Amino acid sequence: MIKIAIDAMGGDFGPEPIIEGVVQALETEKFLPILVGNSEEIRSFLPPYYADKVEIVEASDVISMSDQATNALKRKDSSIFKAVELVREKEASAVVSAGHSGATMTLATLRIGRLPHISKPALATLMPSVIATKTLVLDVGAVTDCTPQNLYEFGAMGEAYAQTILGIPSPRVGLLSNGSEDSKGNALTKEAFKLLKGLKGFVGNVEGRDIFNGSVNVVVCDGFTGNILLKTSEGVVSTIFTLMRQHIRKSLPAKIGALMMKRKVFGNMKKQVDYAEYGGAPLLGVNGCAIISHGSSNAKAIKNAIFQAIRYTKSDVNKTIETLLSDNK
Repeated sequence: MIKIAIDAMGGDFGPEPIIEGVVQALETEKFLPILVGNSEEIRSFLPPYYADKVEIVEASDVISMSDQATNALKRKDSSIFKAVELVREKEASAVVSAGHSGATMTLATLRIGRLPHISKPALATLMPSVIATKTLVLDVGAVTDCTPQNLYEFGAMGEAYAQTILGIPSPRVGLLSNGSEDSKGNALTKEAFKLLKGLKGFVGNVEGRDIFNGSVNVVVCDGFTGNILLKTSEGVVSTIFTLMRQHIRKSLPAKIGALMMKRKVFGNMKKQVDYAEYGGAPLLGVNGCAIISHGSSNAKAIKNAIFQAIRYTKSDVNKTIETLLSDNK
């Protein structure tokens, strides 16, 4: 049975939504959750029926969002340190955390270790697209200062993930730039472009709008740019829905129309952009599986992060990454 280590204490709202998400996941998937944190608090939110369906590992410390990421290496009694150690010691196949993302990335990279041929891991996320499949964007925050080699590795990891997890046989990989022409870009992207041409699925430079129009399946960028892109996109989505509500309230015909479209149109739109639908971002390039969720994750997000960890563990994505990079050496 697949074992998933879960940082039960790391989220903004304490263990309650995390435990609820675990329970929801157990209702449809067969796996063994290893909940790491304050055992008394965990048991207080765990329904009696599920008490014998989980394991609990005691952790007396919690890394807060205000703590420095590197401090996590010294705080060995913290819930995230102990959860990552379970993966390092092969007692769990994956770790899921809604806690301090920097601490989780640091611990996963240094304690679990990197895959062969990977110099830096990348945080990947799915962005909404006009086609059925979402667009994978990486890196969105793990490596702010990248080398061309880093971007090449991100492209290979993205291609492998799109093939094995998203089920796209021949994913199209683009390099985020300020224009689609081969000559566009800064010093970093121009050098990375030369390396990325070695990937079978590389289609060249893409612009920001191409993330959402379905022209590519994977978009590669440095973590500084990717993190700004991610947060800007979240802000745009929030603003659009707020403006829609404001304008709908001002008109009776608009209210009636909105009521008629609420379930099919607005419901589907919200589902397309709702973070909780996919739950977390995988840290690609580590020798295992680490899923990093929003600190404000609700139970649905945690459930889907666990599902993502299970899919990742069942796949051969890490072997695919290794093969792809070794073949192109």
